[in-house]
Amino acid sequence: MKVRPAIESAYELLERSILYWQGNPVGTLAACSSESEAENYSECFVRDFVPSALVFMMDGRDEIVLNFLRSVMHLQGQQVEMEGHRHAVGLMPASFKVIHCEDGSEELVADFGDRAIGRVAPVDSAMWWIILLRAYVISKGDIKVAHAPDFQQAIRLVLQLYLHETFVTSPALLVPDASFMIDRRMGVYGHPLEIEALFYGTLVSAQELLIHNEENENLLGVIQKRLQTLRSYVRLFYWLDVNRLNEIHRYKGEEFGLDAVNVLNIFPQSIPHWLDGWIKDGSGYMVGNVGPSRIDFRFFSLGNLLAILFGLTTDEQADQIMNLCESRWDDIMGEMPMKLCYPAMFGKEWEFRTGADPKNVPWSYHNGGSWPTLMWAFTGAAIRTGRAHLAERAFELCIDRLHNDEWPEYYDGQTGSLIGRRANLHQVWSATAIIISHQLLENPDSVGTFESIIF
Repeated sequence: MKVRPAIESAYELLERSILYWQGNPVGTLAACSSESEAENYSECFVRDFVPSALVFMMDGRDEIVLNFLRSVMHLQGQQVEMEGHRHAVGLMPASFKVIHCEDGSEELVADFGDRAIGRVAPVDSAMWWIILLRAYVISKGDIKVAHAPDFQQAIRLVLQLYLHETFVTSPALLVPDASFMIDRRMGVYGHPLEIEALFYGTLVSAQELLIHNEENENLLGVIQKRLQTLRSYVRLFYWLDVNRLNEIHRYKGEEFGLDAVNVLNIFPQSIPHWLDGWIKDGSGYMVGNVGPSRIDFRFFSLGNLLAILFGLTTDEQADQIMNLCESRWDDIMGEMPMKLCYPAMFGKEWEFRTGADPKNVPWSYHNGGSWPTLMWAFTGAAIRTGRAHLAERAFELCIDRLHNDEWPEYYDGQTGSLIGRRANLHQVWSATAIIISHQLLENPDSVGTFESIIF
């Protein structure tokens, strides 16, 4: 079968992006454009490497994935103090780069948020690392890698950080703005869905990867309990369909005691006007964030897709999320799949929530921009729910255009018809997402490898 030019182009970009350290491939650059706006796009980001890793594993090139896992693990303790403060030991870097020294040696240098906009530490990196480690182990059929003492210690350090008790009574993980894929202020502080889905996937992965011995016994017990409470909490409080919306619309505020129905004291006045009639019968989604007197009703694509892939939703909820994507195709998918979030923020809301961030203007970047990298998760979720035709529709919509546009990072506009004004070209995870989608739709053998990252 003749390979489409766009797929050839995507593979060429992936090959050009491979980062070497001491002669060994250890990751892929975020972008291969000489005109990248941000200097750190010439580094390997942990979250960006995940779709690259899936492509490598599908193609039987497992060495680079293992090298990446080991490299990030050894960087776990390489932290610099910022203003006299040192991050927790279990944290893993957002990205890393190779420094070529004058004496001819090479040094691997990590960024724990010290060079990032806003100087926010990455919450999602360690989660993606553990999830990818599980995927590698399953794909290779070699649990011995994860059972090595250094990997076991790295997993424990991550869990000791993320399972640490706080003043929050919710089983969800509390994180600040700008600490994950949405790496700028977007009003997502609190318990954003994407992090809760990753947290769930991390706990499931760790449960499978940790050796069941006396040293890990207490930790495994905590994981099991947290998994159960987190799953129940998200399925109940984050879920929104027509029936749930009607319940919230008729809520009474200021309820006290164990018998309260409106447990989080959500006021009906907080329901946005755009939501009336937006959800059709038989569809629904997980809201973006939940907290005391607060529901963020925006639809965040990656969190919903990961919730499907990781089994955080029920089967019925997964079906209804895909129904929503189909019934609201023009809003969520548009001309370039797919919106990172819907809808965009405007006016004073945009000013207050983003700090008047010029990159996050309405229908751009994280504020309603369209991100091709989401295609790998959308394709996986569509296939898992028996909706391969939706994945095929989205794939055909974007593949040739992405190739012709030189693989932009994101698209602007309410329909995603404009190349992002400040988007980098030759963005690697835009290309790898399309490779994964192509493999899943055209090569049945690849589905088995992809299933190593789902639960």
